Amino acid sequence: MQRATKRRFVSWVEFGELCERLALKIRERAPPFDVVIGVARGGIPAAMVVADRLRTHIDFVNIKSYTGVAERNRPQILSTLAEDVRGKQVLVVDDLVDEGDTMETLLGYVGRYAPAATRTAVLFTKPWSRFKPDYSLEVVDQWIVFPWELREFG
Repeated sequence: MQRATKRRFVSWVEFGELCERLALKIRERAPPFDVVIGVARGGIPAAMVVADRLRTHIDFVNIKSYTGVAERNRPQILSTLAEDVRGKQVLVVDDLVDEGDTMETLLGYVGRYAPAATRTAVLFTKPWSRFKPDYSLEVVDQWIVFPWELREFG
């Protein structure tokens, strides 16, 4: 199993630009979505921007797998959906996909609520990921440090 050793620090400005690019890519290539589901914690800011730009409803699911830098547990769902997704077009948004366990777990969870279709979008995908999101901006092998995580890496 490969792990990122170098770090890439993403500023708030770069993060905003990435979210705008992701939303534009989705809007240009996808059918309209009824709801965006943000993956807490890292996917919440990106999901908020994407949902706003797609002019759709938003919901969040808290799922935890990391216990530290490169320390992972099996992903666990910590909260439930508030939005009814039965028969709806759903877009799940997260900050990145590493190996893919979190996204696979979340898609299994959302699938139990019978959406018409579910697509996935992330800012970054790791080259070793087993899961390939429908929409991604960059493939990176660095450990991405987002602007809300600086205290953890200072």
